[in-house]
Amino acid sequence: MTDMQGRKALVTGSATGLGRSMAVKLAERGADVIVNYTRSSTEAEEAADLCRAAGAEVKVVQADVSTTEGARALAAAAQGWGRLDMLVNNAGITRHARDHADLDALGRDDFLDVYAVNVVGPYLTLQAAKPLLVAAHADTGRAASVLNTSSIAGVKGVGSSVAYAASKGALNTMTLSLARALAPAIRVNAICPGFIGTRWFRDAMDEAGYAEKEAQVAATTPLHVASGPDDIADAALFFLSDAARHVTGETLLVDAGMHLGRAR
Repeated sequence: MTDMQGRKALVTGSATGLGRSMAVKLAERGADVIVNYTRSSTEAEEAADLCRAAGAEVKVVQADVSTTEGARALAAAAQGWGRLDMLVNNAGITRHARDHADLDALGRDDFLDVYAVNVVGPYLTLQAAKPLLVAAHADTGRAASVLNTSSIAGVKGVGSSVAYAASKGALNTMTLSLARALAPAIRVNAICPGFIGTRWFRDAMDEAGYAEKEAQVAATTPLHVASGPDDIADAALFFLSDAARHVTGETLLVDAGMHLGRAR
């Protein structure tokens, strides 16, 4: 499919994991892509090479989305295109404190750090990119698409920490607010993954612990699978494509049924 031929996309946090998968899939469907990273230029260039192999024009930008300067740097990279058809606010962080009853596990700075990236970051990036998104609508007559990567944590109040769950709940609410405020030029939606087999989970445990976690997820989700980044990215592309041209203000759980509870 090349239904996104010539469209311009920015995917934050796209050096690895879900962000990389979304960037590559956009490139495979014809879009040009800005790959964003904060730390690893090597991984960002690997992601960029995969996008280039699909025929995309790629720009690689190091930027911290939690800062005004970082958000503006990302928008500046798209300025040469004159428009931005798609913005994926994917960059995110957490603080691991899985016992939500342990209120001493997190402090003020933990909350502020998580909110800075997971909530303020998408707002600043959209703020900086808004003129380019509006320009895309003016040029094409098609609403530009913003997609926020949220989480089942923001719907169910579960996950790596209270701070993370709260930040994703805030992101879901912001998705609603901005979808209403920015229409008709810009559509704003969110996806809410459950478990994704990426470094996000691997970094929080050793290899044996990760393998056990993945097996446990596959055994207990209603669909009996543990999702990988490509599984979530396929759902993300629906929101970014013309198939969702009449969809805005929606949050979609993409979690193999995890929100339903344990499989029978």
